[in-house]
Amino acid sequence: MPSGMELEIETIVVGAGAVGLAIAAELANLGHDVLVIERYGAFGTETSSRNSEVIHAGLYYPQGSLRAKLCVEGRKRLYAFAEDYHVPVNRCGKLLVATNEAEIDQLAIIEGKAIRNGVDDLQRLTAEEARRLEPQIRCVAATLSPSTGIMDSHRLMAAFETRLLEAGGQIVFNSEVTGIAAVSKGEFRVSITSGGEVTSLTCANVVNAAGLGASKIGRMLAAAKPDYAVPGLYPAKGHYFALQSRSPFKHLVYPMPSPDALGIHLTLDMSGAAKFGPDIHWQDDIDYTFVDTDARREVFAREIRRYWPALPEGALIPAYTGIRPKIYPQGAAPADFAIHGEQEHGVRGFIGLYGIESPGLTASLAIAGYVAALLN
Repeated sequence: MPSGMELEIETIVVGAGAVGLAIAAELANLGHDVLVIERYGAFGTETSSRNSEVIHAGLYYPQGSLRAKLCVEGRKRLYAFAEDYHVPVNRCGKLLVATNEAEIDQLAIIEGKAIRNGVDDLQRLTAEEARRLEPQIRCVAATLSPSTGIMDSHRLMAAFETRLLEAGGQIVFNSEVTGIAAVSKGEFRVSITSGGEVTSLTCANVVNAAGLGASKIGRMLAAAKPDYAVPGLYPAKGHYFALQSRSPFKHLVYPMPSPDALGIHLTLDMSGAAKFGPDIHWQDDIDYTFVDTDARREVFAREIRRYWPALPEGALIPAYTGIRPKIYPQGAAPADFAIHGEQEHGVRGFIGLYGIESPGLTASLAIAGYVAALLN
């Protein structure tokens, strides 16, 4: 903590999702006096618990991007952390499938990106080799990613919480940040509403890891650089359907991605049950309503049958929806993770994390290290 100041807390982390908890635990273990402020009554109620729970290898992201670097580093750290903290994971592997000859070139492009990102274990498979692994798959070629896996995201966040508390950090739930002001250089005043009452705390550092609320939080603090703008939020809802019959698959199965999504892929949970999704539905607000229409089911079934022709009729049942905190609008080029510190906005001690969608869960521990380095 900076000398000469009587601050009530050293570092406030806004948001108790996977990334916020990972950052808080990292900082607490580095000696910070850390308080996590979460507006809901439990950790990880939004993006962190409404996703595919996949441990990504790092296949899709542009070389040199934060998404690429933090995914590859984060995946390695996550497997090691899971072993140390007894978090259930299944390194089941993923098949990325080309369902027609025209998609083979796209498969090669993804392989090239992955290799440049440091993913060195991919295996190209013929259609026959893919069917040996998954007899019900239809494809003309596939790439096996052995280091892709799945996890129990709730248990992961519980382990992050344990690490934080063991290091002396604290979490307060049902508390919402309603204002942030830079009182002086190296000191912030954070206003917090809880139970209808407003209190304030002074601190030396603020980490904005509020996910879907990050843009709102970021705009509470005036930037020191006049040309700086907090990234906007463009919520993108994804629907997931579950397979009501027993899954015949042991690997994850991904089709070729679109520019802004990874396609209707098949993933498994820790019990081996299969789910499909997400699709992408751009919207103006945070609305988790599952829109179960015949048209949506038909789109899902058609996309799934491209790689699994034997999908039984009527086998899909609504599961849940998630919302990706995208920071680019529909039709624009996908954005990298935006992790903004003093270099971007000119305010020392304030870190804002925006657009932390996939592979944010995989990258959470690497993001924590990155933020710690910015603060220290």
